[in-house]
Amino acid sequence: MESFLSRTELLIGEENIKKLQQSRVAVFGVGGVGGFVVEALARTGVGQIDVIDKDVISESNINRQIIATTKNIGKEKVEAIKERILDINPDCKVNAYKCFYLPETKDRFDFTQYDYIVDAVDTVKAKLQLIEQAKECGTRIISCMGAGNKLDPTKFEIADIEKTSVCPLARVMRRECKARNLRNVKVLYSKEQPVKTSSDVPGSVSFVPSVAGLIIASEVVKDLISDPLPDN
Repeated sequence: MESFLSRTELLIGEENIKKLQQSRVAVFGVGGVGGFVVEALARTGVGQIDVIDKDVISESNINRQIIATTKNIGKEKVEAIKERILDINPDCKVNAYKCFYLPETKDRFDFTQYDYIVDAVDTVKAKLQLIEQAKECGTRIISCMGAGNKLDPTKFEIADIEKTSVCPLARVMRRECKARNLRNVKVLYSKEQPVKTSSDVPGSVSFVPSVAGLIIASEVVKDLISDPLPDN
């Protein structure tokens, strides 16, 4: 019987499929960006995915979040995305954490168990703490900068935080990473000038955070398949 990964295997080969199946990735924040990261990782055959988020799905999420539908309003995001992952790949091991990543919850996560960490959270404090903890454990991490108030998904780039520009969130993160001596921090950011709106709440559209998430997932997959297969 044809595997759901047969077309992917044509591109990356059987050995790399095995690498992904033996990989464990944690995605912190499964909203507009993080949800599409998880979607792509599940469809590429990553064997174990940890999803971390405390939010529930609201009507305002429907315009951009892959798990947000009218039927899912009020449902916990991690439960909705866990169901979706298992519908895609029942063999995937999914660990769902109904919490935000905070000083009082960070000890719930052993970063040495992860092959990769994706930061798709909203706050600078949590982003810095995720990067610090990942660096301490020697675990790879990619951090998403601002995706709100943007309309052009072609302006996204992968870069070291020190080489970013334009993005207001990246500017703050550059300064704070430098102050903490955090080096070689891989991020996704946009060179598009943010659209000015009349609200303090960031504006969003379906095709920007989704593209950001898919670019991040592609970077994670490329890095994972560059690793040697573990001995077992």
